[in-house]
Amino acid sequence: MKVKLPTVHNEPKRRRPCRPPGAFEVFGFLVGIIFFILGLGTLLPWNFFMTASMYFNNRLNTSEWSNGTVTTRKEYYFNNWMTLLSQLPLLLFTLLNSFLYQWISEKMRIAGSLVFILLLFILTAVLVKIPMEEDRFFSVTMATIWFINSFGAVLQGSLFGLVGLLPQRYSAVFMSGQGLAGTFAALAMIFAIASEADSESAALGYFITPCVGTLWPFIELILCYLHLYAVRFEVHTSAHSVQFSDSGEEEGVKQAFLALPSENTSSPQKSSILQVFKKIWVMAFCVTFVFTVTLSVFPAVTVDVKTVYGGKWERYFIPVVCFLFFNLMDFIGRTVTLVSKWPSKDSRLFPLLVVCRVIFVPLLMMCNVQERNIMPVLFSDDFMFAAIMVFFSVSSGYFVCLSMTYAPQLVEPKDGETAGVLMAFFLALGLSLGAALSFPLRFLV
Repeated sequence: MKVKLPTVHNEPKRRRPCRPPGAFEVFGFLVGIIFFILGLGTLLPWNFFMTASMYFNNRLNTSEWSNGTVTTRKEYYFNNWMTLLSQLPLLLFTLLNSFLYQWISEKMRIAGSLVFILLLFILTAVLVKIPMEEDRFFSVTMATIWFINSFGAVLQGSLFGLVGLLPQRYSAVFMSGQGLAGTFAALAMIFAIASEADSESAALGYFITPCVGTLWPFIELILCYLHLYAVRFEVHTSAHSVQFSDSGEEEGVKQAFLALPSENTSSPQKSSILQVFKKIWVMAFCVTFVFTVTLSVFPAVTVDVKTVYGGKWERYFIPVVCFLFFNLMDFIGRTVTLVSKWPSKDSRLFPLLVVCRVIFVPLLMMCNVQERNIMPVLFSDDFMFAAIMVFFSVSSGYFVCLSMTYAPQLVEPKDGETAGVLMAFFLALGLSLGAALSFPLRFLV
């Protein structure tokens, strides 16, 4: 199908250079890389705080002395509070973003959020070298976690809305980038332990890493918009014919840069939020349920699993089996959706399989979690815990990515951004429900 821009008849026709073959495919590939890196940047804050739980617990779990004897050992329950105070602002600000996205430009929301996240991570890195009383350190850390996740919610919701305008493969690429963020954080934690540096130096290097990781997506964002607007300008100002095939690939790439807002174009009337929700409610339920199950036991329960072996492996057990295994398998589960999507978006089997994931909650609770209150230990071996974590994390990443990818396909193209923003809210709802459930579940262990 050829789309010809009108020409002025009084002016003689001039020969224009043709666009090189495959230019739109190359551009589409670059857009995919940019969204992958932006996805990586959205979950770096959460993952770095989560995998640094050992550093925070070591700094907080100190004993109080009186007359040369230990009188009290204060328990802060850092993992539970970190999870809860990460997900509550994520839920609240994602909800706020779902209503304000029509009035505040996505450039302002995305760029502004990245800047504030970077500044807060710099503050966290500085606090490593500042001696501070435990209660005050706990309060400052919790406040930092709250604000980082508030800006992270706006960033994530805005990017889900933007990627909802594009073909489905970009949603899968974006979700894969998010999955890699956890793997990146887990590897940084393992390298910090392996360096055998003092705890302060290791923690400082550990928190400087996400500062660089957050700065890079910000640079990518600037380059992305410069390139997108350059291509838009070229297309709209060229007087020669631009040929697009009927294939979904080139049409999707064309949408990738024509989807950006413009002052000279009027967008079609969008459906209301309620109308969009009625079309995507099954996918909204699925993404909520998946994260409710996942966050109810990870990391609040899984981080307290103890190895049956001693030696150096004891230091690496939780960073490797709990965090690295989970994040790596979660990334693989998300990436698989790029080549295979089963069940289909209309299949009744899809929500059924999502609900079946609840079996992982008692399985992980019956691993060698210490200290215990009620439930018996059924799987004390390290191998059993690792095997359960593999299936637990692969299914989490796979079903989350399918849900987020399917939702924009259930609405008209003009409502793709609304569907993406709504799904970001229900994703945050699942995270918050899981964080709230982690308190009673950890007590039941």
